[in-house]
Amino acid sequence: MTGPASSNANGAEIFVRALESEGVQYIFAVPGEENLELLEALRKSGIQLILNRHEQAAGFMAATYGRLTGRVGVCLSTLGPGATNLVTAAAYAQLGAMPMMMISGQKPIKSSKQGLFQILDVVDLMRPLTKYTRQISNANTIPAKIREAFRLASEERPGAVHLELPEDIASEITEPDIHIFQPSDARRPTASTKSLEIACEMIHRAKHPLIMIGAGANRKRVSQALVHLVNSSNIPFFTTQMGKGVVDERHPRYLGNAALSSGDFVHCAIDHADLVINVGHDVVEKPPFFMKPGGKQVIHVNFSGADVDPVYFPQHEVVGDIANSVEYLAAHCPPCDSHDFSRFMEVKAAVDEHVRAGESDSRFPIIPQRIVHDVRQVMPEDGIIALDNGMYKLWFARNYPAYDNNTVLLDNALASMGAGLPSAMMAAMLYPRLKVMAVCGDGGFLMNSQELETAVRLELNLVVLIINDSAYGMIKWKQSQEGFPDFGLDYDNPDFVKYAEAYGATGHRVTRTEDLRPILASAQSAGGVHLVDVPVDYSENKRVFDEELAELTCNL
Repeated sequence: MTGPASSNANGAEIFVRALESEGVQYIFAVPGEENLELLEALRKSGIQLILNRHEQAAGFMAATYGRLTGRVGVCLSTLGPGATNLVTAAAYAQLGAMPMMMISGQKPIKSSKQGLFQILDVVDLMRPLTKYTRQISNANTIPAKIREAFRLASEERPGAVHLELPEDIASEITEPDIHIFQPSDARRPTASTKSLEIACEMIHRAKHPLIMIGAGANRKRVSQALVHLVNSSNIPFFTTQMGKGVVDERHPRYLGNAALSSGDFVHCAIDHADLVINVGHDVVEKPPFFMKPGGKQVIHVNFSGADVDPVYFPQHEVVGDIANSVEYLAAHCPPCDSHDFSRFMEVKAAVDEHVRAGESDSRFPIIPQRIVHDVRQVMPEDGIIALDNGMYKLWFARNYPAYDNNTVLLDNALASMGAGLPSAMMAAMLYPRLKVMAVCGDGGFLMNSQELETAVRLELNLVVLIINDSAYGMIKWKQSQEGFPDFGLDYDNPDFVKYAEAYGATGHRVTRTEDLRPILASAQSAGGVHLVDVPVDYSENKRVFDEELAELTCNL
């Protein structure tokens, strides 16, 4: 369906009306002079402009909006350096399957007297990072290009799209009969009954079936369907990092998270399985297991077919809407007497015991296990934590039980530093009644720390936990693992309490282990933006991940 637009509208006005038709609520932006016509059209619209302090953060917020709502998040930059600052956010959304549209400005394309000042081929720059990128060269084509961009951004697999709106096209008067295209209600195709029947037969024949929940399953309808499947079949399950929370991890059949690439207890379960029902596998994540010829069988359940590579070549594929496929399996694959889950339950007992170890440790600086435990204790069931990228991400993926989907915003696709704070800000904006916490390393926090001003200006309720080791801790761990001397990864930090106060936020410094939990709880209750600086003892990385797990898993 289409709707008429009034006559005498310019390209910028038509652009904004098309965005309104798509249901856009917010645009996250660092505007420039090339965006002024669009900015004026936004001033007169119902869309809320969120002014950021860096384009990368604007893109991270737009991508997280897409992740949390399933609708396309929108961000805006000027040309040249503004557009290049969106590149990391484009990759973040594209690899993370988050629907996002970027709008960038450009000098006039029909007549310009400024030579090549600030001009880059942004469309070509965005091509390998997006599903769709176009320059708009005629104002009359704006509605069609926006509808196409939104369609592609939203379709499985979701991702990033980009439109460039030059100054002269933004001010160009459109034809009086131009129409705005309305969003379609197309539904995703359902897997064939035959492929579903074969999947049930394979599950019935297996002795030790195991369910893997990946990034592609982290959708609300899929979560509900997987709960039905696990409850009806009694088949144990584990998750990848980006599959956390799809099923409540307090479930008695939850075996753990494949936070590490190998050598953890959960890999003992994977090795024992003769069939893995792989729901939502996404190649952007590190493989949680490697297939070998003649080894375990794999059923690939996803929106699209498997990308076959040397370590992933599923014997059967169920391609179509994941929620519908899983609901069918739940209804038609009842518990089977031949299934033996005893080994899986041994693994679960070992995982549960190991993640509890250290949760009451009183050492200071604080060990990661205690930090994870205290955060879980203060977060309500529906509370949201947004993790930046660093060593603590492995500890939270492994030790922090998630109770619902998208309550742990974790990026294991691009795995970019600097995304934690903007992601948490977006969650706090969307869900003002929920408790939201950004969990950042000192390195990742300082990559977009200027957004504290944005958070304070927006009057968000947000706690920012900085896990402070004055170093790039994950790389130090890898450096040690590979036998290199300690070199080149240590730095100094500002006084984070004073830094927070300079932005109008409230700063807290943890000086005793027993103070962490009450400080976090108090900050949550007080409202507003709070920053909590906690020193961490990362010696546990080597002791637990390199030494203890190697000894314990081989004896399991």
